Amino acid sequence: MAEARLGPKPSQMSLVDKLGRISWGLIFLTSVIACIGFGMLYSAADGNMNPWASRQILRFAAGLIVVLVIAVIDIRIWMRWAYVIYVATLATLFAVEFFGLIGMGAQRWLYFGWFQLQPSELMKIALVLALARYFHRMTLDDARRPALLVTPILMLLAPMVLVLRQPDLGTAAMLVVGAGAIFFVSGVALRYFAIGGAIAAAGVPIAWQFLREYQRERILTFLNPEADPLGAGYHILQSKIALGSGGLFGRGFMHGTQSHLSFLPEHQTDFIFTMLAEELGLVGAATLIGLYVLLFAYGFAIALRARNHFGRLLGIGLTTTLFLYVFINIAMVVGLIPVVGVPLPLISYGGTAMITVLFSLGLLMCVFVHRDEQINRLTS
Repeated sequence: MAEARLGPKPSQMSLVDKLGRISWGLIFLTSVIACIGFGMLYSAADGNMNPWASRQILRFAAGLIVVLVIAVIDIRIWMRWAYVIYVATLATLFAVEFFGLIGMGAQRWLYFGWFQLQPSELMKIALVLALARYFHRMTLDDARRPALLVTPILMLLAPMVLVLRQPDLGTAAMLVVGAGAIFFVSGVALRYFAIGGAIAAAGVPIAWQFLREYQRERILTFLNPEADPLGAGYHILQSKIALGSGGLFGRGFMHGTQSHLSFLPEHQTDFIFTMLAEELGLVGAATLIGLYVLLFAYGFAIALRARNHFGRLLGIGLTTTLFLYVFINIAMVVGLIPVVGVPLPLISYGGTAMITVLFSLGLLMCVFVHRDEQINRLTS
């Protein structure tokens, strides 16, 4: 009788029931942010849907369907296949070493005829899935045992080393922090974080020797961009000029001088937030940041409502990754951190980045749909 009043278990729900549990508010919020991106890509092309806005709209429309498909798949299936997804993604990262395309001084992409794939983007999801799967069965006492932390640390180090070889410092940092969030929530003792931080700090002088010349220039430029205003410091200086010229309400949609007169580089990808701030001002930039904050709030709320440990870990890891996308991109364009190639979610032009973000949102929605599913830690 009690089960009848509570309704069917999530694993026994029909497709219609699962669609009824979809958080359409999250879908709407995601669509609003994406529409802002479409508008900025339209502006970036000087009032033309091609070559960026039209493709981005098609990708997003197809991606929304993928989000719904991912959301209704039983969460236990994602848990069961987490390691397989991780190994497959790690294999594509390894393939980049031998078959990857080289662009802008980096080797990060695989070419499959009609599209390019950046495996390091997909690894952000695969790593979170695998770590959530691993820590799902562990108690707080288990998470404090050093021997049981060797495997997840190796799971992090393997893709991190491959990503650093591409080289891609921004993605490597996101992998570390995203994994760190899962370690923390799983109950790993703070002393291990302190030890890891000390080792990382001690390794900075050694790591500096292995950085490529342009990476060293980026760090030195971050410390003093005026030292080479027409060379290494050009990007960040033009970005700051554009940000300042926008003022409170901006120069107006499609009236940004820095971007439309080609002073601002990569204004459709890495520096699209700068273009938005120049055209829509502080008010427009703050509005977009506010929408992102709502998105993060949705993500963490979904994670906290999950009754299964895998869902909680997955939700927190994915939301942290989305937060890092936004934080690193905005901090980069305002000069708070060195310039790295991290796109602004749902705003910057890019296929693999869009797939990664929507896949993450689909998994978040899956956690929400199956929030009442209880998964036995010992038998799963």
